[in-house]
Amino acid sequence: MRGSELMQIGEVAERTCLSLRTIRYYEEVGLVVPSERSRGGFRLYTDADVRRLWLIRRLKPLDLSLEQVRDLLEALDRADSGDADEVEAAALRASLGSFQSIARARAEALRDQLAGTEEFAADLTDRIAALGPETEPAAPRS
Repeated sequence: MRGSELMQIGEVAERTCLSLRTIRYYEEVGLVVPSERSRGGFRLYTDADVRRLWLIRRLKPLDLSLEQVRDLLEALDRADSGDADEVEAAALRASLGSFQSIARARAEALRDQLAGTEEFAADLTDRIAALGPETEPAAPRS
């Protein structure tokens, strides 16, 4: 078992908070491939596969295209391999740096969006308070 427990897709879905359909779609488009298949043809995943799905899930707020996600995953895989020569390492640094810039810009946009949402929630709190204390409606008279 390669030193880790193999999991079926249902358990992976629970661990990653992704639907079965989403995991199958990610396989279909080549973002993640199950490490093995059972004799019955069931997808079997390792902890490394689960970590990759978590990474893909974390990328969702960046609004990257599938092609960009694929490129980023390939660059990360290559960088993690540890055997890039100097030329390839420079290209990987440039590629990962551009994704880092995208992530930072998106994080800033999300912070701005969150601040606006928090301001709106505070405004609603003030408006509710201005309506006075909540009281039970009077019972209808018979």
